[in-house]
Amino acid sequence: MTDVVDADTGATRSDSAPPRAEIALKTVTAGPATPERTRRVLEQALVFSGAALAAVYLRGDDGRTLCLAESAGVPRTLYGLREGYPVDGLSPAAEAHRTGRPLWLGPAELAGFPDARRMPVRDIHLAALPVPGGGGCLLAVGERPAGFGPDDRTALTLVAEALARTAGPAAGTGGGAESETPHGNAFSLAMDSGRVEVGDDLLDLFGLEREAFDGRVETLLGLTVPEDLPSLMSVVEADHMSIGERELEFRVLRPDGPPRWLRLRGRLLPGGEGRPVRLAGTVADASAQRPEVTDVARVQKLAAALATAGTVRDVGQAVVAALRKPLRADRIALAELENDRLVVTVLDPPAPESWPELWQSEWRTEWPDAPVRAMPTLAGALRDGRARIWPAGSADLEPALAEVGPGGLAVLPLPGVGRMAGACLIGWDTPHDFGPDERALLTASAGLAGQALTRAHAFDAEHELVAMLQRQLLPRRLPKLPGGVAVARYLPATAGLEVGGDWYDVIPLPDHHVALVIGDVQGHSAGAATLMGQMRTALRAYAAEGHPPDVVVAHANRLLMELETDLFATCCYVDVDMEAGTAWCVRAGHPPPVLRHPDGATDIAEADGGPPLGVLDRAEFPMTPLRLLPGTVIALTTDGLVESAELDMDTGLDRLAHELSVSDPAHLGLVADALLGNAHRGDDVALLLMRYDGMAVRPLREGWTVWRVPEAARHARRFTKRSLRSWGVPADAMDTALLAVSELVTNALVHTDGRVRLDLTLIHRRLRIAVTDTSPRTPVKPTHLGWESTGGRGILLVEAMSDAWGTVPVSGGKQVWCELQLTY
Repeated sequence: MTDVVDADTGATRSDSAPPRAEIALKTVTAGPATPERTRRVLEQALVFSGAALAAVYLRGDDGRTLCLAESAGVPRTLYGLREGYPVDGLSPAAEAHRTGRPLWLGPAELAGFPDARRMPVRDIHLAALPVPGGGGCLLAVGERPAGFGPDDRTALTLVAEALARTAGPAAGTGGGAESETPHGNAFSLAMDSGRVEVGDDLLDLFGLEREAFDGRVETLLGLTVPEDLPSLMSVVEADHMSIGERELEFRVLRPDGPPRWLRLRGRLLPGGEGRPVRLAGTVADASAQRPEVTDVARVQKLAAALATAGTVRDVGQAVVAALRKPLRADRIALAELENDRLVVTVLDPPAPESWPELWQSEWRTEWPDAPVRAMPTLAGALRDGRARIWPAGSADLEPALAEVGPGGLAVLPLPGVGRMAGACLIGWDTPHDFGPDERALLTASAGLAGQALTRAHAFDAEHELVAMLQRQLLPRRLPKLPGGVAVARYLPATAGLEVGGDWYDVIPLPDHHVALVIGDVQGHSAGAATLMGQMRTALRAYAAEGHPPDVVVAHANRLLMELETDLFATCCYVDVDMEAGTAWCVRAGHPPPVLRHPDGATDIAEADGGPPLGVLDRAEFPMTPLRLLPGTVIALTTDGLVESAELDMDTGLDRLAHELSVSDPAHLGLVADALLGNAHRGDDVALLLMRYDGMAVRPLREGWTVWRVPEAARHARRFTKRSLRSWGVPADAMDTALLAVSELVTNALVHTDGRVRLDLTLIHRRLRIAVTDTSPRTPVKPTHLGWESTGGRGILLVEAMSDAWGTVPVSGGKQVWCELQLTY
């Protein structure tokens, strides 16, 4: 046994790593094949080869695509790995799979593959090993400078062999050369067209003959019990679903008896090149496991519905769905108790005429919102905390409640945590007989609804707080730009209620520069929204200091590393010179800008990118130049618009470029709305568009480095006079400007060391005088000057003479400026 030196750390390690890896893999692969076992096998690649990421790709049903089955380690998006690769395409995974030989690729070899531009981290090594048996390919990514050593390669080979035993073609997405027609009770549904292939046993479950089936999923859905259709539709529509397993039970109608319970088990599979996303699985008869529905089953169903109810309205709708039809009630109202007032959140039916007229006349609102003391009967039920029932003809009910249930009324207090959360009113128009089982059902339902209402109220309050935080952190309005127009849109995700970390900003900078910023913080939470605000503020502050774009992004990266958060962020920063029509672009793990040229042609900016912010301490963020002609539109977006489980980023960017090319840039707001109309909305989407029109009148500029000589102020006045004369400014309009130049230059020479520069800018007869020095100290205007003072009057003179003045930080120093409106 020998010792080898680790190329990354310089430490020695034993060459017994491969035997240890073999023992560990044998232990992990013992037992039945499961997706979890596949992941554990991949984790051994991280342990024994030093890889940062390991992923296994298996052949799809079409036989033409290698689809991602499982991964372990850091997120694959950090290295630009796709969801799938064409088997006949030019990629390391496809080549290793076709040839059956492993590939060990360093940065130089990776540059020869088209996907190299998708990799934000450049100095990486990639291993692609075929899974024995032709089932797929193992990809491993490492960041050690020396790449994968002999022991690492042996360990990865063992992992690939273990994957052949663990995953195999059957555990992935098919593995056959061509897809076969399902048999028995199996099915395969194409999500884009709705065409479904089914086995004969499955058709028997639906009561259909093979000759009578037209191959459309709508035909099968039409046989479903209407109440079960929404849950079934949530499975057969993939808009808001991720790749993975699906299971639910539903009922189908039969002409000769009660509905039959069926159980669907399936897996949503990613599509390959030219192949749609599919749902494949089985449908089995579950009638034997579903006896007639009892009150206990209704309570269980309500408990399941309330467990997923996120808002107060969701709780009310779950209660209505669980009680109104089973109890044959005519109306249900659910109200929250806020202090001493009842605030109704759900009325079923919602039509005003279905409820007492007194609710509208006495409470001065269409929906009931009144103090509890206005209804003594209801107040007593809430005080006692017990469900109360009044049969038809009860004389002790006040009119406001009697008209809710003339045939019978049930008032259910909803107990929360330490207090009453609200009340539920259930009414019947015709006389209703309340049996013991029904009373028990009402009592049990009230307890469940009260607890769920308390949770939902707290969730609503937290979500509103976080949503308000996010709204406050985004710009309320975009600034007016010289020679351009900018619009922005933000759409939260429709899946889930947590807010995300997408942001955008437009930052006006000196000398008619504008910074366009868009970014995305990982995750959806209050932490992501807070970090988004910190990143937006930091970028704005670093930009205002006068740093170039790459330094601005590098400073933001260093700040995020110092915050010691587990989250990372992506960002795209574009500094546009509105005078010259040029721009510099910096990317940090973010999609590149899309440019629409004046002739309608579009292209995706080939901008080199650095890693996401917060990943590497010492990261480089290269700058890429962009050329803008008048009429060019710059589109910046987050990945929610161009990437999803069914759409890779390259295809999404191409689609965005096409939609931008056929749009009318004259109406930029309509263009933004149209682009968002096709968003998948499974993730937050931020979109920032700027149309560069060019400045109608460009300012006149001159600059001069001030020499530190006794006559420096006189030389500065002479330079200013010569420049203004060349711009056509009459001599009698120069006196104030010359005095301001003298004071600002003298102040910089006396109070600072280092280089001093004078810049003059004239536009629309407004002269800007700026003096830049290397001292960060801002000049202080004196509050009091004695008659014997010999200094300190310069800033007071500048303030008195100019229309505006101020100071801004500039790359470690400062710039003191004033503006004069010249009259001639």
